[in-house]
Amino acid sequence: MSFRYTRPDSLPPVVKNLIFINALFFLSTEFLFRDQFYFDGFRDEGLQGLFGLWPINHENFRPYQIFTHMFTHAGFTHILFNMFGLWMFGRVLESVWGPKKFLLFYFVCGIGSAVAHMTVAYFQYQPILEALEFAKATGQTEYVEHLQSFAGYAVGASGAVMGVMVGFAYLFPNTELMLLFPPIPIKAKWLIIIMIAFDLFGGLGKTSDGVAHWAHLGGAAVGFILVYIWNKTNKKTFY
Repeated sequence: MSFRYTRPDSLPPVVKNLIFINALFFLSTEFLFRDQFYFDGFRDEGLQGLFGLWPINHENFRPYQIFTHMFTHAGFTHILFNMFGLWMFGRVLESVWGPKKFLLFYFVCGIGSAVAHMTVAYFQYQPILEALEFAKATGQTEYVEHLQSFAGYAVGASGAVMGVMVGFAYLFPNTELMLLFPPIPIKAKWLIIIMIAFDLFGGLGKTSDGVAHWAHLGGAAVGFILVYIWNKTNKKTFY
């Protein structure tokens, strides 16, 4: 087995531009144009509602949301942790693969994340949609707004970043990482297994915690498949 050491750039171009675009979206949706653009009847959602990923059977779904939701975040903490994860793990993968391959990997993971989320969201929203249509048909207007409140949309780069983390853990399984809470070291392979188990438990749970667990799992699954295929055909990139 050949070994090639690559010192990761502190802020390679693709990671840098992805962070910049996410920051630009955040400023636009939270401050600059928050209340200037919105779907009819969903003014409170603002611009974030236009960019977020709605269920495919919802009236607000638009195909472009498959891409825009990856750059939209629900708050400062949300974007901070996602961009930190992108920088921490993405810069290493970009240094190993190069910018074009890493960018492809990132977007494919993000799209895979969206497909997984949309698939689950379709079945979750369908009973609500049927009840909503029945309420409208029977003139039960007092229930319409209540039922509409159950419809939600997904935002965030978490699915794509989860794929990046899986890619890192596959290529660098025994690299020790220091957790923030609690501050203890843990190998990359165990950290990603714990995170996937958490999302699987949350996704199968009967109550909603506001986290798009299936989007995370979709990004993780696609990331694993991609890096497995790439590494299978090019063993020299295995570390």
